[in-house]
Amino acid sequence: MRRVGYARNGGPEVLEVESVDVPTPGPGQLLVRVDAIGVTLPVVRRVRETAQPGPLGGEIAGEVVAVGEGVTDCMPGYRVTGPCFGHAYAEYALLDESMASTIPDGASAVDAVALVRGGLVALGALDAAKPESGDSALITAAASGVGHLAVQLARIRGAKRVTAAVSDLSKTDFLTDLGVDDVVSYDAPTWGDPVDFALDAVGGDLLTSTLAALAPGGRLVTLGSGGTIHADDLADAKSVIGFRIARIAREAPETYDHWRQELWQYVASGQLRPAVHAEFALDDAAAAHAVIEARANLGKVVLIP
Repeated sequence: MRRVGYARNGGPEVLEVESVDVPTPGPGQLLVRVDAIGVTLPVVRRVRETAQPGPLGGEIAGEVVAVGEGVTDCMPGYRVTGPCFGHAYAEYALLDESMASTIPDGASAVDAVALVRGGLVALGALDAAKPESGDSALITAAASGVGHLAVQLARIRGAKRVTAAVSDLSKTDFLTDLGVDDVVSYDAPTWGDPVDFALDAVGGDLLTSTLAALAPGGRLVTLGSGGTIHADDLADAKSVIGFRIARIAREAPETYDHWRQELWQYVASGQLRPAVHAEFALDDAAAAHAVIEARANLGKVVLIP
């Protein structure tokens, strides 16, 4: 089978297509014939920053073709999606049964990778912010695969005002169409009226601006993208909450499963619209990574084996 890997760290140009054997599912694993792969910013960063090359993970969606020992629910023929922490950029991939979500009838594999992983992160981060009806919200990286779902979910959960922070104001029309009230650029001197909570997936130096945008008592949920927080930044009883979806999957599987069902319900009702920026062939993985690195995407970037 074909699989994308890299032998040294660097930019998109280091990605190479290789020929390897189809993997064998171990205990609790599904072997999935992959129909779509979601590209994520953490994986793109890992290729550039990690000296020791490793598997390219990501969301996958496709059909189960074999199962390992102990699998009880997902049988061959099932259509599933979920995060693959091993080699995801491939024609066949291994998926832990505990991470698998059944794809509803009528939904495509591309729909699934655009919704489930990014939606779980967005919904989980939103829950961590403990929103109340009438709150105002700020979402950074708002046009990303996670961010464009987060702005919609904030509104669904009762936010009265949603502000989107982006690297480029050319994304304004896309976000306005999703229901955002205000769009600000990262380098703007101020980000408008203070907000009750913020979800941040950018980190770094942007943390200072995000904290400054909070109202007294405001909550910032960070998705672990680095950066330094100073005690002075937390004046006026502001708080910072770290969030990792992997912890929820491991420690609260019932919550994880509830969120998956909730996301599909929102899509079925028309309240939530996953967006796909572009689909690339597996051989064009470098081009897909280049879009993410340039922060040019409006929604999800997807690979098709």
